Amino acid sequence: MVSAPLFAETVEPNPTLCVYGAPPAELAPVPAGAVQVSPLVPGAAALEDIAPASLDAMVVAAPPGTVERRYVLALALSALKAGAPLTALAPKDKGGARLAKELAAFGCAVEEQGRRHQRICHTGRPETPTGLDAAIAAGRPRLNPDLGLWTQPGLFSWDRPDPGSLLLIAALPPLAGQGADLGCGAGLLSLAVLAHPKVARLDLVDLDRRAVEAARRNVEDPRAAVHWADARREPVLEGLDFVVANPPFHDGGTEDKALGQAFIRRSHEILRKGGTLWLVANRHLPYEGVLAPLFGKVALKAEAGGFKVYEARK
Repeated sequence: MVSAPLFAETVEPNPTLCVYGAPPAELAPVPAGAVQVSPLVPGAAALEDIAPASLDAMVVAAPPGTVERRYVLALALSALKAGAPLTALAPKDKGGARLAKELAAFGCAVEEQGRRHQRICHTGRPETPTGLDAAIAAGRPRLNPDLGLWTQPGLFSWDRPDPGSLLLIAALPPLAGQGADLGCGAGLLSLAVLAHPKVARLDLVDLDRRAVEAARRNVEDPRAAVHWADARREPVLEGLDFVVANPPFHDGGTEDKALGQAFIRRSHEILRKGGTLWLVANRHLPYEGVLAPLFGKVALKAEAGGFKVYEARK
């Protein structure tokens, strides 16, 4: 997850400057007033909406996934004016080693340097870039026939059913009342919850704008409300009868156990007394030590394929 302000500086934003993500300031300084366009920053602008050939400069903290990264780079080059500078960087082992070649394939002349295990590429938009349309098409939202859902490269389990979510769905009892799906993704788990007729309302929450847009297309149920927000803090929810969650445990490609632990604490906050959390996690993740002190009763309900499902009652 990206933790970054909506704008690089607290000044009036200049729509001709953009930043994607949270590049380390000492490696890639961001121009004052640059507009944030990462889908992982709630409230940010969408890079897809930036007019072609309108930007004077852009800085990109490139994502680790190949298709997603090429999509972002292609959108950035499309939005830049001819000759306008682009700085793109990524950890060497999370796509950085391929950045220069990917930019060169778009027709860019690249100057590359390495610092603090990152590869930093400086280039400019060529007069006639090549391959942008194909990269953008490959990274766009699409209806996945195997999932039966709208999805997009870069989303969690975007091209296949997640076995952890499927295990949780199989373990769920009939749910009722008001609940939330924290870290809802494209809505696979929410659809299973809303199949229970006694569910009165379900709040779907995800940090990723792309997931929120996919979930809004996939979950066409009047009982559902979808929120682009950090589920660890927002939106304001209270007195819920249940929470379901398959929480993330990676931040920018690096494992972070604290993410799932924060989802557990947030679930406890928003549940009523007697409300239940249904949680799926990879078997190796140490969530029991957070569940047990918070919840009155914790039960392991299923375990298979490297995953475990817990019911925790407040």
